[in-house]
Amino acid sequence: MAENSQDRNLPATPRRIEKAREDGQVARSRDLAHLAVLGTGIALLAAFAPELTAWLQELLAQGLRFDASAVVTTASMGERLAALSASMFMALLPIGAITAAVALVSAFLSGGWNFSFKALQPKFEKVSPLAGIKRLFGLDQLTDTLKACLLALILGAVGCLLLWAQWPDHAGLLSLPLPTALVGSGTLLRNSLLLLCGVLALFALVDVPLQRQLLLRRLRMSVQDMKQEFKEVEGNAEIKGRRRFLMRELANRRMLGKVATADLVVMNPTHYAVALKYDEVRGGAPRVVAKGADLLALRIRDLARDARVPVLQAPPLARALYAHCELDQEIPARLFAAVAQVLAWVYQLRDAVAAGRAATRAPVPDVPADMDPLNQTRAEPEL
Repeated sequence: MAENSQDRNLPATPRRIEKAREDGQVARSRDLAHLAVLGTGIALLAAFAPELTAWLQELLAQGLRFDASAVVTTASMGERLAALSASMFMALLPIGAITAAVALVSAFLSGGWNFSFKALQPKFEKVSPLAGIKRLFGLDQLTDTLKACLLALILGAVGCLLLWAQWPDHAGLLSLPLPTALVGSGTLLRNSLLLLCGVLALFALVDVPLQRQLLLRRLRMSVQDMKQEFKEVEGNAEIKGRRRFLMRELANRRMLGKVATADLVVMNPTHYAVALKYDEVRGGAPRVVAKGADLLALRIRDLARDARVPVLQAPPLARALYAHCELDQEIPARLFAAVAQVLAWVYQLRDAVAAGRAATRAPVPDVPADMDPLNQTRAEPEL
């Protein structure tokens, strides 16, 4: 059964947010971008107002200057228009470049740097009319629509109030000389833009956190999403269990392959088996080359018998070696005497077999009581 949006009531995890960024989903505030562009434009106009006014006056004078050659030669009119257009372009190009840079900086401040081609990939579900209607009446779209309508309403109301309050000043500009009228219109335009910039600043303060909340709402997760993400991060439990099983099997094969090289296998008949090997060349204490319990112990016993490795039934020593020794490590010092007894019996057994004599009786190794796990278990006080 498919999950609907009502099931997604858990907050998005950091991994889901990071994946959304990789897909190009970041919180961007259009109002902040509009504020940045408008504020930059106003700042540039205020900073370069004298130079810009003088340049406009010169450009207007050049555009209204005609001579007889221009009237006679029609091609010169096109050349003149091209020259004036190039001058206008060269003057507006720095302003446009600075404004575009500020717009990029504002986008970076609202959502951070993010570069992804996935946002450009075509998604056919967006072409579906049903999906389009669902998005049209979605909460995010309705929020953006209401916010845009409210912004347009407030900006329109502020603009109407400004025109109503400043229309005598605008009308008075008609009676002023052209240079004075340009300065006055520039001042009125600057004041109007500053007021509109203030309105956009208020909307941007609300829109930046609003867009982040809307994005987090779109990325909310269900319980199934959490489980799926956990599987992706931690791995499927069945696959991990199978991997651990295969690793154990591989380790057991390597360990069982060393049983044939052992000098002796000490067993607790049906529970534990420990294979020992003593390297006379390297010296040191005997090492444990294989050990196991239950079925693995029986497997070690069978391999030892197939390889004609002596098997000694010594339960206390088998339990002590299994509990206190690790694979490929030397036996502890407190078990030296007991292991020496059984190794001496092994060497005697080899000599007897080689000479055709009867084997000596297997020894009963002397194992310290505190090294036997069975004695330790019995010594524990009852609760």
